[in-house]
Formats: sequence, structure tokens, C-alpha cells
Amino acid sequence: MKNVLLASTILVFLFSACTEDFQEINTNPNAPSEVESELLLRQVLYGFGDDMSYEGFVAGNLLSQHFAMIDFNLLDRHALSSPQEGGNPWDVLYVALRDNETLLQQSLDNPAAAAYEGPARVLKAYLAMTLTDIYGDVPYSEAVRGRSDGIVTPAYDRQENIYLAEGGILDNLRRASALLDRPATALPIKGDLLYAGDLAAWGRFVNSLRIKALMRISGRVDVREELTTIYQSGNYFTSGEQDAIFQFTAGPPNSFAFATARVGIFNVFLMSMTAEQLYGHYADPRVEVLYRPAVNDGGFNGIINGIDAASAIVPDDYARPGRIWRENTGALKFNYLTAWETTLFLAEAAHRGYLDADVQALYEEGVRLGFEYWSTPLPTDYLTGGAAAWAPERGLQQIITQKWLAGIGHGYEGWIEWRRTGFPALNPVAASLNDGRYPVRFPYPADEQALNFDNYRAAAAATDGNSVNVPVWWDVE
Repeated sequence: MKNVLLASTILVFLFSACTEDFQEINTNPNAPSEVESELLLRQVLYGFGDDMSYEGFVAGNLLSQHFAMIDFNLLDRHALSSPQEGGNPWDVLYVALRDNETLLQQSLDNPAAAAYEGPARVLKAYLAMTLTDIYGDVPYSEAVRGRSDGIVTPAYDRQENIYLAEGGILDNLRRASALLDRPATALPIKGDLLYAGDLAAWGRFVNSLRIKALMRISGRVDVREELTTIYQSGNYFTSGEQDAIFQFTAGPPNSFAFATARVGIFNVFLMSMTAEQLYGHYADPRVEVLYRPAVNDGGFNGIINGIDAASAIVPDDYARPGRIWRENTGALKFNYLTAWETTLFLAEAAHRGYLDADVQALYEEGVRLGFEYWSTPLPTDYLTGGAAAWAPERGLQQIITQKWLAGIGHGYEGWIEWRRTGFPALNPVAASLNDGRYPVRFPYPADEQALNFDNYRAAAAATDGNSVNVPVWWDVE
């Protein structure tokens, strides 16, 4: 994928070189001068989901230790500046932010497209949150403005401001919530893969995303009042039918992206030792959906993450990715945000004292919804007789671990939540390329140093030379 900032630079150069009559001579009167809003919305929703589902499988799953990789595995050994099969979410996110910014601007400039403003603000907040949670400080307020404002070397915003300042994540979510609470009487939106134009459903989405954003920064900011207001409204995800998801198809062109990868690459992913331990400890039957047992003994056996690629192993001794990731992708969904994730965030909020609510009831409902998401019956004794039975003294560990068990393939969320909370316990990698330390942010890509040097240099200095070991602003635990 071409670098977004480079593309912006080229566009500005071309525009500045125009003669006075260039537009008149070179405009095709039979072609639209801008992309229709419904096509932009569809592109943002599906394009980002398609690309991030791939990233989530080949990179996010390694950092969260749902899978291990036994070859081409520099990222699994924590050399994050050396992406191989994946591990470059920067371009994925900035392409989506660029297209979404065009959609947002159209909604502000064209009364007929006004109804797109709410969803566009939700998506801007969602994409910015994903970006800054992975990298920390990033170009934001000046980003994706090469064509509109001629800014091709955008400054880096502090993560605190990306979350809290005017025009930032929470500001966009609050504005979107107000818009979606009383939808504009404009033409209906089209191209909506999530809710088929139902703005009330987007209203639940935005408030669920507010819950997530508030919990992510709750170590830095007092979030009690706003969380309580949202919780008391009841206007957030409470059932799986409300999830912000779209379904992949059983075959091309809309199947899960990694399903069409060559078999040789697919087969270098194996169940991790961490996954074996956690799914086994909880006697969790979802393991049978998410993995296929080892060829040699039929067990769900995991391998330690980050092995030296020269190590001699027998892949058939270990469990591989389940059929849902390749042969049965029609049963797989791309997950923007779900009721199980929202409910477990609320359980955590209640456990920490941010909400006056029944922690155990929220926890158990979140677990139930997580099983429903993977179309797996919840064992009758899962919440009463085993490791998953509610125990307040280890409540945070249980809540976050249940989020991990349900969250395989969910972008980089398992790794992000581990950084925020320390749960679940991850195993040391076998042959670390990061001095045995577990990375707590992604490094800025090399293209930034080449194309945005002065701003990159300042951001790198603030992160000890673009180190993966410097925590982001909200990471206080």
C-alpha cells in the first residue's frame, strides 16, 4: 500500500503545477467530480475491516499470543520495525481516515448528505482511537489534509489531546451522539454495511464506543460522571443483534482476506502456548471453533511464541487455526465493536467503582454474549463450577481474560488491553529480539522518517528514539 503522506505530496505538487485553464481542459464532463457519500461510507467500512482483519490475524494475534508463528516471525519475536506478513497498521488507518474525512466534509458541505455526519464522526473517533492506542502520539489534527489544505508534513499530536481536545476522539463521539439522538431530516444514508441506514443503531454504537474510550483513559481521567450518564440512558449495546459487525462471505471476493493466502503461509501459524493454557484452564469449548487439533495426537497443543526460525519442530504436534479462518469464513465476522466487549467494559467500570452496578451480573452477561458471538453453547456449569465462576478478589483478571478469550482476531485489541491492565498473563517469547521486554507501542514506520522528518524527529525524541518500550499516555498500570 502506498504511503498516504507521499500520495498527498504528489497531489499537492500536481495541483501547484496547473495552468489557469488546466481544469477546463482536463475535466471530463461525463465523470463525477467527487465520490458519492454512499460509496465512501461503504469503502471506509469494508476497506478498513478487510485490511484490519488481515492485520489482526497475522500481527495482532501474535502480540496478544492467541497464535504463534514459526517462520517469517520477526514480529512474533518483537522486532516490530520489521513487518513481514503484516504489522503495518499505519497505512491501513491513514487511508481509512483520509476517505472518512472526505465523507465528513461532504456531510458538512452538502445538505443532502447531512445524515452522514453522525456515522462519519463515529468512524473518525474509532479510527483515531485505534491509531493512537497502537502508536501513541501521531499526526491527527493536521493529518490527511494534503489535498484540502496543502499540509503534507503534519505535526504529531499528543495522545492526551487526541482523546480530550476539541475535535478529538471524545469530542467527536459526543457530537455524534447528539446528532444521532435526533437524526437530521435529510435523505437517508446508503452504503451502510453495519446497520443499513438505521441511525438509531448508530446511536447505540457511538455510546458503546464512548464507554470503551472512557475506560481506556480511566487511569488518567475521572470518567465516573460521563460513564454513569451513558449507563443510565441504556442506549448502548446490550445484545448481539446490535453489534457493529459485518459478515464475511464463504468465498471471494468478500471472504476473510487471509483465507486466500497460500497454504504455506497459513500453516506457519500455530496455537500459542498461552492460548493452550487459557482455553484449557477455563475448559472453554470455543477452542474447538477457533483452532483445529494437532494432527499427531488430536490435542489442542500450543507452542511458545517467538521461536528461533531455525528451531527444529514438528508442526503436526500443534493445533492450527480453525476452519473458520479459511474453509468456513462465511461464519466469520469483522468486529468493530460488540455487546460482549461493551458489557465487559461496564463490568470493569463497576468493579473499579466507576459505576453503581451489579458487577457479577454484568460479567456473566458479557461472558454469555461472548459465547453467543462465536455461536458456541455456554456450558451449564461454566459460570458456576469452574475457573470462570465470579470471584471478586480476582475480578479484573477474570473480566479482561474473558475479553481475551472472546477477542481472538479482533485487530490489536488483545495486546492493547494487556498493556492497559496487565491481563491475561502472557508468556515470555522464546527468542526475543527486544532484550526480553514485551513491546508497549508500535514504532513509527520508516516512511515517516523519510517524508515527515522534522515532525518525526520530535516524536522519536519523545519516545526514546522511537522505542517500542515507551508506554503511551494512558498506560499507567
